[in-house]
Amino acid sequence: EIACVLVILLGVVNYFGTKKAGGCHVVLVVGLLIFLSSCLIYGFTGIHVEYFSGYWDSGFKSIFETTGLVYISYAGLTKIASVSEEVEDPEKNLPRGMLLALITTIVFYSVGTSVMVGVLPADKLHHDLTPVATTARELLGESGALLLTIAAILAFFSVANAAILSSSRYPLAMGRDRLMPEFLTKLSRYGTPGFGILLTVVLIIICLLAFDPTKIAKLASAFQLLLFAMACLSVIIMRESRIESYDPGFRSPLYPWIQLIGIVVPILLIIEMGLLASLFTAGLVGIGIAWYYYYARNRVVRDGAIYHIFARLGEHRFQGLDRELRGILKEKGLREEDPFEVIIARAAVIDKSDEISFEEVVRLAAVELHKRIDASESVEALFEMFMKGTRVGATPVSNGVALPHIRCKGISKQEMVIVRAKKRVSIDFENEGIYGDIHEDAFAFFFLVSPEEDPSLHLRLLAEIASRVEDENFNNLWFAAKDEQELKEIFHHDDRFVSLYLKEGRKSGSLIGKEIWQLTLPEGSLITIIYRKGQILIPRGRTMLQKHDRLTIIGEPKGIQQLKDDYMDTIVSSNDK
Repeated sequence: EIACVLVILLGVVNYFGTKKAGGCHVVLVVGLLIFLSSCLIYGFTGIHVEYFSGYWDSGFKSIFETTGLVYISYAGLTKIASVSEEVEDPEKNLPRGMLLALITTIVFYSVGTSVMVGVLPADKLHHDLTPVATTARELLGESGALLLTIAAILAFFSVANAAILSSSRYPLAMGRDRLMPEFLTKLSRYGTPGFGILLTVVLIIICLLAFDPTKIAKLASAFQLLLFAMACLSVIIMRESRIESYDPGFRSPLYPWIQLIGIVVPILLIIEMGLLASLFTAGLVGIGIAWYYYYARNRVVRDGAIYHIFARLGEHRFQGLDRELRGILKEKGLREEDPFEVIIARAAVIDKSDEISFEEVVRLAAVELHKRIDASESVEALFEMFMKGTRVGATPVSNGVALPHIRCKGISKQEMVIVRAKKRVSIDFENEGIYGDIHEDAFAFFFLVSPEEDPSLHLRLLAEIASRVEDENFNNLWFAAKDEQELKEIFHHDDRFVSLYLKEGRKSGSLIGKEIWQLTLPEGSLITIIYRKGQILIPRGRTMLQKHDRLTIIGEPKGIQQLKDDYMDTIVSSNDK
């Protein structure tokens, strides 16, 4: 009854927001780790070395048999990934969180097991279902057992909170994919999956009331082992599908051996756990298959990455997964090392105020790109590559913005041509593409050419452009821009660029008459454009700055803020343009 009340309480906490649930979880985990660390340190004083003799006499088989039962203790590793949508910078923080959790768990379990074995003789440990409390009683008396009971309650709080926080996100995701009823996709006014949390709380309470703790642990371990094996299989499928838009920030080392071990060992552990665990696992698989065929099969609108493996064997592939992965790329954004700002800065700009056809736009871009890339393709070849991509629907077109893109062999870096058409340009597709309809109009074009060898960066750049043009102010800024410099500055984040006007008598006047190589700019900062007397200059090391020059400088947020502080009186704001 107490456990059920605590589950309901944690469900309410999760309902009111991830930050509240996460903050609660941090307090619980930190408190538990501090308490356990103190107990373990004291426990070393009561260890009897002779109790470790004969530790391996029963062989490895008995340890292997027990592994499946206690695997539930490591279930938190997979829970971390379930809240990735709400994690800041998931490419870095998710692997760090999982590795830190794994290391912490292994250390505490290893040390804790050593203390229990060293403090209690084998005859006391045999068939003892509460060895932690027994060890505490041996070291500290009844007060020690009471303290460990409090720690157990904290641990239950921590596990239950993590279970509700993560498990409630699975119904949400499955609802979005139409694998479960649509009402599970609805969010509360606090941005949390209310129905998913309610469903999770109800299922936990049913398990608490229907099963004894040993069976719960065994079945939960079997379920987690199945999930882990499926996760390892998914990694292999995603890798072997070779989908270009599959661009994980962290790649598991020793592929595919770690994944193959991760598939085989859990299956062996489930079998070793006995008939009940095996039947439970088979039942889950059977229920999943039945649910798909009788409920979800006619509702889902996508298939999996396995179809891309079939494509390599001559079968069909599913383009919907490409769209989903590209959407994920857009949500994740750029990586720190991606040269987006630099590519925008050196891009050529073509401004057309009269009527022009799409073919003419493509040819103008092809001519300009041919001057910039060191590839063997002729202007005509580039033109045909862009046109072919558009005809088959590979050019994203949305809200008046088109992103024609190709990858070429033999080039060393990305190049871009930006075209602004004051009058909309009609784009016709021969067949319906995956991004647009048969007919689209556009006023902004971003022609991107990338090396053949780096498709992931190519897609991240496209996703970033798509993300920037979705801003509600983009159209106004696009048509209001007076020159090439202002057009490019639309795509620079405010904290990563500054526009500086050189004027005598102001702080920026100290830069007049200096060559660029003589300037002392913050580390990582770069002058990308000089606007002088109506002309755009590409800065070189020997370029001398003159009065009334307007500089566009990009860099890291810290360096840009330093420039804004140093030259505050000559910063050109968006209101001045």
